[in-house]
Amino acid sequence: MSNTIKTNWSGYHPDKDNLRTEIWSLLKEQGAAIGDPFGHIPNFVGAQQAAEKLAALPIWQQAKAIKCNPDSPQIPVRLRALQEGKRLYMAVPRLTSTRCFVELTAEDLQQRNILLEDAASANKALTYGRLVTFEEMQPIDLVMVGCVAVTRNGGRTGKGAGFADLELAMLYEFGLVQPDTPIVTTVHPLQIVEQKCLPMQSHDWALNWVVTSEEIIETKTIYRRPLGLDWDSIRSEQYQKIPILRKLKEQFAKQQALDES
Repeated sequence: MSNTIKTNWSGYHPDKDNLRTEIWSLLKEQGAAIGDPFGHIPNFVGAQQAAEKLAALPIWQQAKAIKCNPDSPQIPVRLRALQEGKRLYMAVPRLTSTRCFVELTAEDLQQRNILLEDAASANKALTYGRLVTFEEMQPIDLVMVGCVAVTRNGGRTGKGAGFADLELAMLYEFGLVQPDTPIVTTVHPLQIVEQKCLPMQSHDWALNWVVTSEEIIETKTIYRRPLGLDWDSIRSEQYQKIPILRKLKEQFAKQQALDES
């Protein structure tokens, strides 16, 4: 496709680049996007209703700690988590800090007279939340990820930067995400594509649930979950731009040396 939209993360997987362009274009053409969808995890009409559907699921109701992406379509999810007294973890955009998650709780915010609606926005979350190391985090009961396209059997792709997969792999390394921790997303129905359109790679984390304003899909995915960080699949520029990866690689190398000595 010659008119593929170029973003900061284009070029790693041309088929996925083409798919993202198709979805962004479709959302815009159909009036389903809120704001400009191109280059983003697209905000969509019905995001609030999708968050409400998600909140009716036992996996949500039982979750005490939730990890959520920082994108606009998931603001209703983050707000709902805070309103229901859940501990909310949000990744620092682009993982630019070694403390690469921010922690928010309604109790802490209310003590400081901060509106939960304010704290649910990504920028304000970084201002009002507490930056934490992996060691300071509590185990995560539910993971919410942002997607550009998904399949009914759990395939997903984000913007192409690989942040969600890295976050999950690091959380797994620290025992904060388990082999059975549910991974969910909220999307517009137009973001659901055929399985053949969305190739999954070994370091990709699949979805257990896809929720739209119209339906709840339990994917029963057969994609195998990665067992932590796949150092071979991490790109050199990711090491340069994501300080926590360099730190973990050093720790990993030291531990390996100890194990071998």
